[in-house]
Amino acid sequence: MSILVAAPLLLGVAAAHAQTRYGPEDEGRRFSDGSRVVCEKVEVERSSGDPNRIAGTATGAVIGGLLGNQVGGGKGKKLATVGGAVAGGAIGRKVQGDRQEARGDRVVETRCERVWR
Repeated sequence: MSILVAAPLLLGVAAAHAQTRYGPEDEGRRFSDGSRVVCEKVEVERSSGDPNRIAGTATGAVIGGLLGNQVGGGKGKKLATVGGAVAGGAIGRKVQGDRQEARGDRVVETRCERVWR
């Protein structure tokens, strides 16, 4: 029974220890257990309102479908509409991705963590 009580306490202590945040000012800091703080620069995406590019894909699909619907007749018209929607969706997704990248939605951050070596 004592193991069942002690296990959650030990896990809680380990979790609290692992959640400590370190910043660039802590880089090189050494601990008595032989671990130290190491920092590195990583490229991360800034919070974006549409990271999956849904708006660009949907807009492109609608425009492509409308344009495809203007081509051909009968079954060919249906095929052109579907093809236009697929191609338009792919183009819209690409355009939105390029615009997000050009606006600088990615930034470089310094991330620090405690490592044991």
